[in-house]
Amino acid sequence: MLLKYFYDEKLAQASYMVGCQATGEALVVDPSRDIEAYLKTAKQEGLTITKVAETHIHADFVSGAKELAIETGATAMLSGEGGNEWSYQFLDEINHQLVHDGDMFKVGNVTLEVMHTPGHTPESISFVLYDRGQEYPMGIFTGDFVFVGDVGRPDLLEKAAGQENTSEVGARDMYASLQRFKALPDYMQLWPGHGAGSACGKSLGAIPTSTVGYEKLTNWALLAEDEETFIKDLTSEQPEPPKYFAVMKKVNKEGPALLRQLDEPEEMKPSVSILQPKLEDHLQMIDTRPASEFAKEHVPGTINIPHNKGFANWAGWIVNYDKPVHLIANESAMSDLKQALRSVGADQIDGFMAPEQIESLKEQGMKMESYTIKTPEEVAPLIENGDVNLVDVRNEGEWNDGHIPQATHIHLGYLEDRIEEVPTDKPVVLQCQSGGRSAMATSILQANGIKEVINMAGGFGAWSKKDLPQTK
Repeated sequence: MLLKYFYDEKLAQASYMVGCQATGEALVVDPSRDIEAYLKTAKQEGLTITKVAETHIHADFVSGAKELAIETGATAMLSGEGGNEWSYQFLDEINHQLVHDGDMFKVGNVTLEVMHTPGHTPESISFVLYDRGQEYPMGIFTGDFVFVGDVGRPDLLEKAAGQENTSEVGARDMYASLQRFKALPDYMQLWPGHGAGSACGKSLGAIPTSTVGYEKLTNWALLAEDEETFIKDLTSEQPEPPKYFAVMKKVNKEGPALLRQLDEPEEMKPSVSILQPKLEDHLQMIDTRPASEFAKEHVPGTINIPHNKGFANWAGWIVNYDKPVHLIANESAMSDLKQALRSVGADQIDGFMAPEQIESLKEQGMKMESYTIKTPEEVAPLIENGDVNLVDVRNEGEWNDGHIPQATHIHLGYLEDRIEEVPTDKPVVLQCQSGGRSAMATSILQANGIKEVINMAGGFGAWSKKDLPQTK
C-alpha cells in the first residue's frame, strides 16, 4: 500500500493519496482544487486515480473532488448523511456513490469503512483504512472531526452559513461522535484534514499526524468527561471564521467551476485617463507588494495584501467576491496568486499590472499616496494626549488577552464593513500584534477615504516589550 501526504501551507489543509500498488488503483481523500499534484504523483507511482473521497462539505477551501472526478473519471465517494439541506447538488455531473455509516468500499486490496462523525458538520464522515483485508484497521482519515490536539468547531454553520441555533446541536453531536472515536484501537494512526493555523478549530497542533491512543491521552476534547462542560468549552473562544467560509460552503455544495473553464487574467498597462476613473468608481485592485513598499507609495484606492504565506487567507477575508479582482503583481508571481485566490473561490481575476507600471503612472501625472509608520514610543504620547484615534485590528482572543486602553477594537476582516465606526476627527493609528495586519488595515482606510493614517510598527507585541500601558 502507498500513502502520500499533501499539505497546503497557505490554508493549513491536508489531503492524502492511498494507492494499491498491486492493482495500480488510487484514492485521493479531501483533494484541494488544484489537482496537478495528485495527477503527477499518480503518474510517477504508476497508479490510476479511480476514487475520490470527501469527509464533508468544506467551508475553508474550494474542494477538488468535482474537478478530480471529472478530469480522471474517478468515482466520488461522498457523504449521504446529514439530510437534504447539506447534500451535494452536482452529482449529475460526476460518477459518484453516496456512502453512509458502516458502508465499506475498496481501492484495490485496500478497504475503507465509513464512520459517520457529525459535530463539525451534520454530514461529516471519517474513513477507517484496512490494508489487504486485515482484521485490524491501520488508521483513520478524520477530515475536520479530530485534529492533532483539537476537534472541529461546531459553530461554522451558524456563524459562517447563517444556520441559526446549530452550534449547540453540533457540539452535542461532536461529543457523541467522540465517544465512538474513543472506542477505536489506540494503535490506529490519525490522519486529519488540517494543521496549525486553520480556523476550523482553536488549538490545532503543528504535528501532521498522530495516533488514536495519543489523542485519547492528550487531546483536551477527548479528556472531557462531562458533556455540558465539553459543550461550553468547545463553543467558547473559537476564532472568528473568515467571511469567505460562507462562500465556500455554498460553492462546495453546488459544485465549483472547473479551473479550465476560468478566464485567464490579462496584463494591464493602463493610462491614467483610463485607470483613474475606474479607481474612483471603486475598481477592486489588490497591491501584492510588501507592506514596506506600499507604505512608501501606492496607487490611490488600492488595497495592500502582501504576497506571502497569509495571502489566501486574508484575500478571503478582504476581497469583495461580487466584483472582479485586479492585481498589482509581477508576472512571475501570477501563477501562485491565481492558485491562492482560486483556492478560496475568488475566481473573477480580470487582470494584473506589473509594479513597474506605477512609475509610468507617476510620469503621466498620477499622484501617489503613502502612509506613515511610527514606533510604539513615538505614538504612545500621541495616544496618551488624545491627539490620535487608535484602532486595534487583532482578533477577539488577542484583544481579551490584553490591549491598549484607548483602543477601539475592529477585527481586520470586518474593518471595511464597519468603516463607519472608525473615528475620523483625528489621525488614525492602526495596530495589530506585530504590524502586518495593521498595514493591510491602513490600506483599507485609505482606500475608503480616511487618509490620515499611521501604522504602528511592531504592534502590540512591541508595545508590550516597552512596558507601555495596557489593560484587559
